[in-house]
Amino acid sequence: MHKTKYMKKTTTRTLTALAVSLFSMMIYGLPGYAFSKPARKAPVHTYVLVHGAWSAPYAWKMVKAELEKKGQRVVTVQLPGHGSDQTAVAGITMDSYITAVVGKINHIKGRVILVGHSMAGMIISGVAEQIPGKIQKLVYIAAYLPQSGQSAYAISMLDKQSQLGGALLPTADNTLFNVKLDQITNIFCQDGSAAVKRMILAQYRPEPAMPFSNHVNLSAENFGKVCKSYISTLQDHGIGVDLQNQMTSAAGITEVYKLESGHTPFLSMPSAVTAILLKTAQQ
Repeated sequence: MHKTKYMKKTTTRTLTALAVSLFSMMIYGLPGYAFSKPARKAPVHTYVLVHGAWSAPYAWKMVKAELEKKGQRVVTVQLPGHGSDQTAVAGITMDSYITAVVGKINHIKGRVILVGHSMAGMIISGVAEQIPGKIQKLVYIAAYLPQSGQSAYAISMLDKQSQLGGALLPTADNTLFNVKLDQITNIFCQDGSAAVKRMILAQYRPEPAMPFSNHVNLSAENFGKVCKSYISTLQDHGIGVDLQNQMTSAAGITEVYKLESGHTPFLSMPSAVTAILLKTAQQ
């Protein structure tokens, strides 16, 4: 009987010591072994990507795929008169674009990171003025960044480096702007691969002219209170880097990222753009 009690006590002590030892190994690890902590999941954000002039949602394909691989939600917007949309050109204005983006965002739960490229800088600014509470952050990529009352046309007149103006070909009725065929890829993506340049040419459509002349009205109470960041493209042939610097300075934006790219870095260096977009969500 005493032997049985002794065995039980010994067993209990052994199990206790084993449990303590295992716990210590979980906390401190074994010599030569590492017990890694479970990787923390990155917060999930919703990115709404708005393409620029002479473009369409196809331009975001690579960045969209990379963001989604990182567990993020991504929505692309097709503006009226772009891509496969056949809205009559005569009825397209800057308000048409803003309304289309607002409608898309209002169907999304929670706030979004709203990204605009080139001319879409005008659009996302107008959207933030209308629904500031739905916008977590505005991200401008090589984009027009207006002051209240400005139009894209007025801003473009300040650009001394852009090669776009001399390549524009208005249609006879002035409803559309074409770009000289031999200048399209040079202006929009001179640093892109041959495959990317072929894609740009295959997807090209003339651009509705009216929105360029339409101004946007912005207020400190709405647009002014939304957080903003800017991705500047240092080798840009479409919107000169000097103008980009002037716009960010005038808007008081201090979160500026710089890429050694042409006008469409999401096509020439999508991984770099993806990394910046993920970073902007944390700032």
